[in-house]
This record gives sequence, structure tokens and C-alpha cells, in this order.
Amino acid sequence: MSDIPAGFQSRLAAISGGPNRVRLAHWAQLLPKIAALEPGLKELDDYQLRKRSLALQYRAKSGEPLSRLLVEGFALVREAGRRTINMRHFDVQLLGGIAMFHRSIVEMQTGEGKTLSATLPLYLHGLTGKGCQLATVNDYLARRDAEWMEPIYKALGLTVGVVETQMSQPQRRKAYACDISYGTAKEFGFDFLRDRLLLRRIGEGQTDLLGGMLSGGRRGETNEKPVQREPYFGLVDEADSILIDEARTPLIISAVPTEEQRLEVESYKWCSSVMDEFIEDEDYEYDHEKKKAELTRAGRQKARGLSKPEDLDTVGMVNIYQYLERAIVVQREYHLDRQFVVRDGEVVIVDEFTGRLAEGRKWREGIHQAVEAKAGVDVTVATGQAARITVQDFFLRYDRLAGMTGTAMPSARELRKIYRCHVLPIPTNRPEIRQRLPDSVFGNTEAKWTAVVEEICRLHAEGRPILIGTRSIDKSELLSKMLQERGIEHQVLNANHIEAEADIVARAGLPGRVTVSTNMAGRGTDIKLGEGIAELGGLHVICTEMHDSGRIDRQLIGRCGRQGDPGTFRQYLALDDELLLGGLGPEKSRKLKALGEQAESDSFHRLGRVFRRAQKKVERRHFRQRKALMYFEKERKKMQRQMGQDPYLDTPGN
Repeated sequence: MSDIPAGFQSRLAAISGGPNRVRLAHWAQLLPKIAALEPGLKELDDYQLRKRSLALQYRAKSGEPLSRLLVEGFALVREAGRRTINMRHFDVQLLGGIAMFHRSIVEMQTGEGKTLSATLPLYLHGLTGKGCQLATVNDYLARRDAEWMEPIYKALGLTVGVVETQMSQPQRRKAYACDISYGTAKEFGFDFLRDRLLLRRIGEGQTDLLGGMLSGGRRGETNEKPVQREPYFGLVDEADSILIDEARTPLIISAVPTEEQRLEVESYKWCSSVMDEFIEDEDYEYDHEKKKAELTRAGRQKARGLSKPEDLDTVGMVNIYQYLERAIVVQREYHLDRQFVVRDGEVVIVDEFTGRLAEGRKWREGIHQAVEAKAGVDVTVATGQAARITVQDFFLRYDRLAGMTGTAMPSARELRKIYRCHVLPIPTNRPEIRQRLPDSVFGNTEAKWTAVVEEICRLHAEGRPILIGTRSIDKSELLSKMLQERGIEHQVLNANHIEAEADIVARAGLPGRVTVSTNMAGRGTDIKLGEGIAELGGLHVICTEMHDSGRIDRQLIGRCGRQGDPGTFRQYLALDDELLLGGLGPEKSRKLKALGEQAESDSFHRLGRVFRRAQKKVERRHFRQRKALMYFEKERKKMQRQMGQDPYLDTPGN
């Protein structure tokens, strides 16, 4: 412990979990060694610094263990950051980089500089020439972070590429050929599947992608080569969002539709048009926890008696029942400007965890088609699958995996169990002084929104910047309308206003600024305080609803009180919230809703713990679902390999 820098020992001692403290204390002893190289590196000119890095690269490619190069490599990155982008890595960022190099997922509080910390393990692994990827949650962050950090890598002789949605195959291949590639988990996964299909098409489908896609393709045809290299080192930004919240998301490349699926489209349309005829507890029973509907005997009889188009006479009634049950679920659970929006005549999913549009994704098991029928757009044929992989399965393919996020510790057990990664909390660079204000709980949603507007008006008059987080697009638009009626100038950040995102975020910390946002402001946004704001108390964050995952709430809260700045936040809740229905069940939620309608609002403020209990139950249910998915995927791949089939492609018998 004597080699640990002054001030670190007390911060490490405050970290819970003996093994975590031991690991961090051991790695912290490398910090003085990195610092000892700094004076000598400062005396080098840019050419000499690059030459020093290239010498390190030669040693890495010669097979010298990267752990022996860590101290010098991290010192080079720190010096390159100082002289290229005027950002010198703090000791806590170095510690985070060391942990990520050792296959850990680090929890670094928001504002502690995860983007800069990522350059450390990416550079060290990039020296091998095997290629490494940083996966983040959207194209905007991938492009921003790559362009921001590129001068560091360039100064040290490494190349950087970005994989974006609109890119062609040659552009993607060039990006993956770089030493370090930035992109989204979705694009990385789809490129993997396209490569897999390509190898089968050109007669190399029996070759495992990990060992056989180094050249690929027909000779002389550049576009017929796979774009990716072997998965070597993967660093996942916002690791809890990608590795947990998105874990169940299947990445699917659809097969060519068949003629027989026309009747399926007509069935979705008809069922959507008649589902209002069916009454809960009379014609169907609804499971609020599993979000599933099942027709009763009376409901099936009603379905048989309703008038149908002649075409549907050939569709079996069992199938009709299933289409109706999907239509009921969609009517109850999938709403415009919450779960989806309509763009250019197409249904586009709104990602619950990021608030952004999930272009190219579709709900499974006919839900997407039922939503299209509800929205009145063309119903797309539910095609078969040419290739598929889950986000979880994709990242398990990497030889070395690491991650970073501001909210990892609540999911440490799951991340360790599934991905075999330690989860470690990294101390903050400066003491955190963020202040939590008492929860405000109201009897109904209308009273809650009225109180939210009153608090905004009061703090706006004081000149403080305010960030208000909402769960959905329609809620953000509702609040915007209420603020307009009160004459409060404000900005709205949601999937309908994505083109103005950078400007809105850049100004959100200025005096008197009011920003209404969905979860788009919850991850990857750095809100800097304007002049004099710290003296007023800093940024104030208003959480208007709890999410299904407490980690999403923490991400929003983390926008204030960054890097030792002051800040406050408050949680607003209502007893008719959907979270109570999903977490406590219909009976308990009905009682709380009735209580809210009868009693005075002042008596509710101690019920915040009820919401947290409901949230915990929902989180546990989602955890069980992810475990079941992992088991199912494991067994499916095992069976298909035993049959000599590629587990990621749709082949005869798959």
C-alpha cells in the first residue's frame, strides 16, 4: 500500500467488497511508475514520441505480453492526450484503464471521463495489430468519440475507423482494418451475420468465422470479402445498457418472403380492426406480469361469430385466436410516441433505454406486424430468418472483453456470471457533492405534472438550468405544452428532434436553460455548467417517472454533480404509475390507485419505497428472462453444431 499515491488510500478504503479493494490497490501501485516516465516523455518532440510508440508496437507484435508494456504504453497515451487535445489523464482514469485492460467492467461516475479512459486499453491492445472495437449505443456517440480521441492514436502511430449505419461494404472493411474501430453494437453484430452469409454463399460456409475469414471471397473481387476480422478485444461503452438491457435483442437478417404469407398480413389487419370488441375478464384474461393475453371460451366463440373477409376462411381458427391475442397485447402495451413512432409510412421502434430510434430493428413473434396494423401502415411480411445472433451471444465471442459505464454495480453479479468480467467501482477524481431532494409522490398523474411545472417555474426564476427526464416522447411533448402555457422558454430533446441534439446538450447548463428530454439525455451527454451556475446550486434534474431499471434513473441523475460540481435532483411519482402495475400486480396497484383518488396528496411522500420495491421486482423478472435466453441460445447452438449446422445461419433443418 506504500506505493499507492497520496489520497488514494482513503478513497480505496471506502470501496465496498474486499476483493475489489485488493485488486484496485494492487493496480494503483502502477500509478507512480507511470508518473515517473512523464518528465522524460515531455522532453521528446512529436516525432520521437511516435517513434517510441512504434518501438512498443514492434515488441507487442513480436509476442511480448501486453502486461509488460502497460506502464510505458499508458504513459505514452497520457502524454499524447496532453499535447494533442489538451487532456491529461487523471490517476483515476489510469486506474480505470488498468482495470479494463484486465478484462473488467468499470463503474466510473458520470462526468469522470470514460471516453478518455477508453483510449488506454484500446491503445495497448491496438499495438498487436489484431484490431479491437469499441461498441457504443448509437452512431452519434461512435462518431463523436472517434473524432475526439483520434489525435491521440494518430500521434502514437495507430489508425482509427468508424463503422456507421449508412456505410457501404468497402467502407466498413476499411474501418475494421484499422487498429481501433468505433461503432455500435448493432452494426458490429449485423456485419458479423452478413460475413457469415457471405462465406456460405461463396462456398466457405463450413469454415468457422473465427479461423477462416482472414481473406475470404473470390480472388480479385474486393466486395466479396468479409469486412470483419477475428473478434479479439471488445470494449463496451455503456456496458450495462448493451450487455444487459439489450442482451435479449436478436439481430436478425430476414430471408426472402413467400407468397403464402399474404393471408398472414390480412389476418393482422382484420384482428386489429375488431379487437375493441373483446372485453378483459370476459373475452380474455390478461397477465400483467408477462404481458400476455389469452382468449376465454367466450372470446373464442365471439371470434368465430364475427364477420371476416372471404380470404380468411382458409385461415385456421387457432391462428386467428393467436392474431387476436397479439392485437390485444399491442393495444394495451404498444403506444405511438412511446414504444414506437411512424416515419415515412413505417413503424420505427423507440429504444426504451436510450430514447433513440432503433432503426432496422423489429419486434419478434408477430408483435411488429400487429403494431403496424394498429398504426395503419403497410404490414410487412413476417419473413423467415437467414441469420440471427443475440447481442449477448455476439459479445461472448470476443477473446478479451471489457466495459465501462456509470451504473454497473447493481448488475455486478449478472455481468460476472454471464460475461466472466469483474465489475469494479473506480473512485471519483473529486468528492461528489450531488444532493438528493425528498421524493414527491402524488395521488394521480395530473397532480404530479402540475407539481413538476411549479418546481420548474420556481427554479427557472432563480436562473438555474433544469433538466427534466421523461420516459417517452409523448410525455415530453405533454410537458412541453404545459410549459408553453406558462410562458417558460425551453428546449425538447427526443427522437423527433434528434437533429438538434448536439446544440441542445451544449447549452443545457447555461443560466435559465430548461431542457425537457427522454432518455436521450441519460447516457453519453456531458452537460457543462455556465458561468455563475455553480454558485446558484448547479444543474437541477427532475425525474418525472421511475423506469423499469433503476440504472436508467441513475444515468439521468448523473447529468448533475459531475466532476465535483454542485447539483440537485428530485424524483416525482404518482400512484397510478404503470410501474406499480408491472411490479406489484393488478390487485395491489388498484388499491394504491384508489388510495390516490381518495386521500390528500400530503400523505403520499413516504410511499417512495413502494415504487423502489416494484422496480426491484421488475428488474428481477428481466434478469430471469435473460438467464432463460442464455440457456436457450446455448442449447440451440449445441444441438445445431451436433447436426453439423451453422448455429447463426438458417439452413435446412435449422
